[in-house]
Amino acid sequence: MASDTLTSAQRSDVEISGLDALEIAGRDKEQSRLNRLWAGIWPKVAALALTIGIWQVVVWTGWKPPYALAPPGPVFADLVDYVTSPALWDGLAATGRRAALGFTAAVVIGLALGLAVARVPVLRAAIGSMITALQTMPSIAWFPLAILLFGLTEQAIFFVVVLGAAPSIANGVIYGVDYVPPLLLRAGRNLGARGLNLYRYVIAPAALPAIVAGLKQGWAFAWRSLMAGELLVVIASTTSIGTQLTYARELSDAERLISVMIVILFIGLLVDAAFGAADKAIRRRWGVLDPAGQ
Repeated sequence: MASDTLTSAQRSDVEISGLDALEIAGRDKEQSRLNRLWAGIWPKVAALALTIGIWQVVVWTGWKPPYALAPPGPVFADLVDYVTSPALWDGLAATGRRAALGFTAAVVIGLALGLAVARVPVLRAAIGSMITALQTMPSIAWFPLAILLFGLTEQAIFFVVVLGAAPSIANGVIYGVDYVPPLLLRAGRNLGARGLNLYRYVIAPAALPAIVAGLKQGWAFAWRSLMAGELLVVIASTTSIGTQLTYARELSDAERLISVMIVILFIGLLVDAAFGAADKAIRRRWGVLDPAGQ
C-alpha cells in the first residue's frame, strides 16, 4: 500500500517536473527571441549614435557654415515638422506611384526577358552579354536620351527607371535558371512536367532565391534611377521627394535638404527589410536557415 502511495507521489512529482520543464523551456525560448531581437537592434542604434556624434563634431569644427551643413538638432526638429506636414505625404504619393509603376514594368520585362534568354540559346548568344552591359550603364547616362525622346515628362522618368531595373532582374532570372540542377529537370520531366508546368513546378521554385536577389538589386537600381530622374526632370505641376530635395538645395535650406535625405534613406531601409524578410522565408522553407540564428 505504501509502495503504491509512494509510486503515485513519484508520478505526481514527475508530472509536475514535466510541466515545470515546459514552462522553463517556454521562458528560455521567449528570452532567446528577445536576445536575438536586441542583438539585431543594438548595432543599428550604435551605428546611428556614432553617425550623429561624428556629424555634430564636424559641425563644431566649423568646416562648413550652418546654411551648408546644419547641426543634428535643427535637422531633427525640421524632420518632425516635415513628417507631420502634407508636403511629405504628397511627395511620397507622387514618388511612390512612379516607383510602383516603373518597378512593376521592370519586373514584367525582366522576368520575361530573363526566362527567354535562359532557355533559348540563340537569344543568349545574341543579347546575353548586352543585358549585363545595360546593367552596368549608369542610369544618369540615359536621361539625355530620355529627355530628347519624351521631354521633361513622366514618361522620361518611367523610361529610365525601367531601363535601370529590368537588366538586373533579367540577370537574376538567368543566373537562377542556369543553376537549377539538371537532375531536377530530368525528374520533373519524368513526372510529366512539360512546357509551362516545368517552369511553374520545377524551374521557378529552384531559381527563386536568385530571382529574389535579382528583384532586390533591380529595386535598388530603380530607386536610384527614380531619384536621379526627379532631380533632373522637375515637373512643376507635381510635387515629389526628388523635387522637394531640389527646391531645398536651391533655397539653401540645409535642414530640409537633410530631412528629405533621411526620408529617402528610411524608405530604402524599409524596402531592404521587406526583401530580407522574403529571403529569410525562402531559406526557412528550403530548410537552410539555422534555427539558432533566426
